[in-house]
Amino acid sequence: MISKKKGILVTLAVVLLLSYSFAGCAKKPAEPGPGEQMSQTRALEETPDTGGKMEKDTPPAEEVLLPEEPKSMVPESAREMAAFDGSDLIDVFFALDKSDLTSEGKDKLASNARLLKTASGVKIMVEGHCDERGTNEYNLGLGERRANTVKNYLVSLGVSTSRIKTISYGEENPFAAGHNEAAWKQNRRAHFDLQ
Repeated sequence: MISKKKGILVTLAVVLLLSYSFAGCAKKPAEPGPGEQMSQTRALEETPDTGGKMEKDTPPAEEVLLPEEPKSMVPESAREMAAFDGSDLIDVFFALDKSDLTSEGKDKLASNARLLKTASGVKIMVEGHCDERGTNEYNLGLGERRANTVKNYLVSLGVSTSRIKTISYGEENPFAAGHNEAAWKQNRRAHFDLQ
């Protein structure tokens, strides 16, 4: 009888040990409280998903460089404006009380037209300027005629009229200070600004 009891006790002990070992393998995690669940969620959000693999060559997030925007995504006119140097456009000068182009002026405008044709998205403003002699009204009209003469010549060379605006400043924005022929000669001009 004692051996039977021993056998039952040993069997019970083995069963208990086995049930504990199996229970440990299939043990369900305890339900976290509200504060614990929040921290676990944050931990999951902050941990990168590598699909169970550790990738040694993955750089940290701050070192990842995004590819440059393809040129085709940037509008052509924006690229041309960035590459176009408006200072390459040459001013055209006029004789006293004249809005006619000289042969030198036509040569300068031909050079400007070539530049403008290479950058078809670039728009310009032609400014008409005068020296200080004459009335304000007269000089504003003369500056307007000079600006329009330049615009019309550029259009005749193949630059689209929609790309050219004009304005007259008359004597208001002199390039050269002074009250002599040297200063006046520099102020009788058509100047170019990018739009």
